[in-house]
Amino acid sequence: MRYRFFIRFIISSLFVGFVFGILDGIIHANPIAENLYDVYKPIARDTINVIAGIIIDIVYGFILCGVFLLLYKSLPGSGIVKGFGYGILMWIFRVIMYAITQWMMFTVPFETIIYIIFTGLFEMIIIGGLIGLLIKKEKK
Repeated sequence: MRYRFFIRFIISSLFVGFVFGILDGIIHANPIAENLYDVYKPIARDTINVIAGIIIDIVYGFILCGVFLLLYKSLPGSGIVKGFGYGILMWIFRVIMYAITQWMMFTVPFETIIYIIFTGLFEMIIIGGLIGLLIKKEKK
């Protein structure tokens, strides 16, 4: 029974990491985002290491699913509702804190900060909901 849970966890984590990477690509590589992120051009890399990006997103999938399991009992509801709650927590700790830091440390246009906040909410709700659907705590 435990090995089925472990296999499900691995497959779910890989899938979540893959979806996370796709969403990141859509959110950060579209014409609107590229225009808003022009402020970062002087410090941005000229090229992106795609292989490293894929590996990082896969690792993020495992981390996100693992932390979800750690918080499982404390999240309200069940299934997708737990996932949405987790998505909101991720949004606060990942996106909101990042956006506020950018606003405090750099001269970033307000529109860019708003874009980061709302696309981050969209991304974290989708990822959280997906995790809530895929990861279920094993009953003892």
